[in-house]
Amino acid sequence: MPTIVSTPADEEHEAQFKPLTAQEAQQLREAHPALSPWWVVLGQSVVGLLVALATWALMGRQNLAWSAGYGALAVVIPAALFARGLTSRMSRSSPGAAVFGFFLWEMVKIALTIAMLFAAPRLIANLSWPAMLVGLVVTMKVYWIALLFNSKAKPKPATTGNE
Repeated sequence: MPTIVSTPADEEHEAQFKPLTAQEAQQLREAHPALSPWWVVLGQSVVGLLVALATWALMGRQNLAWSAGYGALAVVIPAALFARGLTSRMSRSSPGAAVFGFFLWEMVKIALTIAMLFAAPRLIANLSWPAMLVGLVVTMKVYWIALLFNSKAKPKPATTGNE
């Protein structure tokens, strides 16, 4: 079995490490609130609808709009199922359950997305694969936009409790 060797740099970092107090941890949580997965799903739904409407307005063909909209749905429906699984009481019961739940629901999300893509030609008349992929990719990119907005959230000023 390999032996882990500690270096002077490791020891210096360990000496700098200071556990947070309960109050400091609370202030950190307030300064950097967690982003709800339901906000991401809502954002994806809005963006998907806008992509479908823009496709219809720009191209004037209903089958292209349905294709783009279905591509968005292939992201939104699995993401909603994933969010439901992550926010369930079972997933919050312990750290181990949370990790297992994350991987389980991520696999379910991927499998459902693939199944929806395979079902697309049977469900959408005159399916346009490029339009569907545009709807899928643009809707999927909402994750990055949500992370960008969440990282730019203004932190609340910390209170000392003496006010």
